Amino acid sequence: MTALIQHGSALFRDYSLEITGKDIWQIEAAKSEISAGTPINIAFLGNESHAQRIEAAACIRQWGFEPVPIVSSRRLKSVQDRDELLTGLISAARPARFMFVGGDPSSPAGPYKDSLDLIASGIISDHGIVNVGIAGYPEGHPKIGQPRLWEALAEKLELLKARGCSVEITTQFGFDADAIVDWIAQVRARGINAPIRIGVPGPADVKRLLRFAAQFGVSSSAAIVGKYGFSLANLVTKIGPDRFMSRLAGGMAGRDLGTVMLHLYPFGGIADTVAWAARAAGRQTNESVGALDRPRYY
Repeated sequence: MTALIQHGSALFRDYSLEITGKDIWQIEAAKSEISAGTPINIAFLGNESHAQRIEAAACIRQWGFEPVPIVSSRRLKSVQDRDELLTGLISAARPARFMFVGGDPSSPAGPYKDSLDLIASGIISDHGIVNVGIAGYPEGHPKIGQPRLWEALAEKLELLKARGCSVEITTQFGFDADAIVDWIAQVRARGINAPIRIGVPGPADVKRLLRFAAQFGVSSSAAIVGKYGFSLANLVTKIGPDRFMSRLAGGMAGRDLGTVMLHLYPFGGIADTVAWAARAAGRQTNESVGALDRPRYY
């Protein structure tokens, strides 16, 4: 059986998306192509207001999807700021899950220096939160060493378990499928069984992909992006993650890596990302007939 047949069905059936407050119109425009109940993360941008985040969550709920607000610890100005945001989100959209991240600012705007601080602050009990998303970094973090990343992951999981929360890990996007599979294997070897959503960029032009890679500290050497399927010499080409997905599925084939799903970053727009996922799922379904003896990946 091909690797993508083995793993593709759940990956494409259960993918999640991400959107910003200012781009919420893209969800409305593509809503007929998005499965009911799809989780949609709401990014926490520094140039957007809590009102925009709350409105985005309300729209996502109204349209039949599951809002997952991302809360940037370092952007929260105070406990009051935290509580006003959470109260507004819960009142407007009843999110089943929140995602807690550290955030980009070099200095925290308030009392929380990272997501560990936020989790320990009482936010879980104060707002009745039972499902939490946290971030994973398969290719490392530009400002945090690998040993500390593993320590922080374990500490967050321990804190959330003690507070009775279920946990899901969503990874930063990357271009190196081999590194991501290796990281998932390490997570499982450490006894961590939480579901993992692999961050995958939707179709976008190369220049845009490289801009986001630079912004988030994602490795984009010529060798790595070559494996992904594009050249640094051609910035205007639009590229999808097809080769990445084949390599990812090949690395996962025959291994018990627990629950693994996709989180699609729509760098080229929601419509193109959802259309790509539908085409990829269709290819996977079509290849399922008589695939037992085929060695190729799609």
